Amino acid sequence: MIKNDKEFLVQKIRTQYTEKQHTQLDALKQLDLKVKRPANIFSIVFGSISAIIMGSGMSLVMTDIGTTLGMSSTMLPGIIIGIIGMLLAIINYPLYKNILGSRRKKYADKIIELSDDIMKE
Repeated sequence: MIKNDKEFLVQKIRTQYTEKQHTQLDALKQLDLKVKRPANIFSIVFGSISAIIMGSGMSLVMTDIGTTLGMSSTMLPGIIIGIIGMLLAIINYPLYKNILGSRRKKYADKIIELSDDIMKE
């Protein structure tokens, strides 16, 4: 094994057993996650719910689930439920951008201050 490869391997294993120091870059990454995570979680949950609603409407129209549930005509309620699900899916992205924008405004000063400190070093 080449000496450089051996040193790299030793250093890689050694870093796994040493305690990491918290740096300003780690704080900046944490702050960035604090900004993005709520918007991401909201959009995933809201998008999933709207897809389920849209799928429920499609199922009423395309299958015999409605007649199993005792509904005589499933076409109109299925179309209405499907359209509601589609509208919710369509507004998901603007809601995501709105939440992300408001969180960026809230934390912008801290992030810029911290990034300036990191860039000066």
